[in-house]
Parts: sequence; C-alpha cells; structure tokens
Amino acid sequence: QVQLVESGGGLVQAGGSLRLSCAASISTFSSYTMGWFRQAPGKEREFVGAISWSGRTPYYADSVKGRFTISRDNAKNTVYLQMNSLKTEDTAVYYCARRQAAYTMGQKVADFGSWGQGTQVTVSS
Repeated sequence: QVQLVESGGGLVQAGGSLRLSCAASISTFSSYTMGWFRQAPGKEREFVGAISWSGRTPYYADSVKGRFTISRDNAKNTVYLQMNSLKTEDTAVYYCARRQAAYTMGQKVADFGSWGQGTQVTVSS
C-alpha cells in the first residue's frame, strides 16, 4: 500500500513563496517519477510538474515554469515543490502522486496513481 502525505500548504500573499513536501511510504520510491498536480474549485485536476526517479529531470507546466521548482530526496522518500512569485491563480488544492509504471515519465493525470490527500494553497491579492 502506497501512502503519500503532503504538507506545507497555507495562505500567502501574491508574490510570496511556499514550499510543499510529500512524504512517501514506499520502499521503491527511487524507481518512480513523482508528480505534483493541482485542482481549483470547479476545474479539472491539472499537471503542475514532475521529477524523474533519479531527480535529474524535472519538467513543468508552462503556467509555472520559472516560478516553481521540484526536487526530491530519495534517501528521505520525499519530493518537494518550491513555489515562488505566487499568483492568485495558483490557488488550489495541491496533490502529489506517483507514476503507475516505474522508470517512465509523462504528465497525464491518468498515468499517475497513488495520490496524496492534498494540501490547500491559497494566494491572496
């Protein structure tokens, strides 16, 4: 059973920063690409970014490129999302997830399984 627990969400003013963490309780953490997604009220869940199993290859949605940074610590089974220059449109529940297949990359929601419970990020103007 894979368990993912996000933390670090909260309320921040526009232009501010937050760092989200996702702790995974899986022994094969270092074999999987980990992703971050978000879902705003009334909208579909969307890809934010992901990082390959080795940590060498992060990739991002255009909407966050240059502002968000994903990293991981395989020794701690944890993936991070550093969010800078936050905008009100970044307000959403943020989820981490693990790719269903090891040693693969991509950004489709359907290709990720084992979702966390989410953490709320609210950016005020």
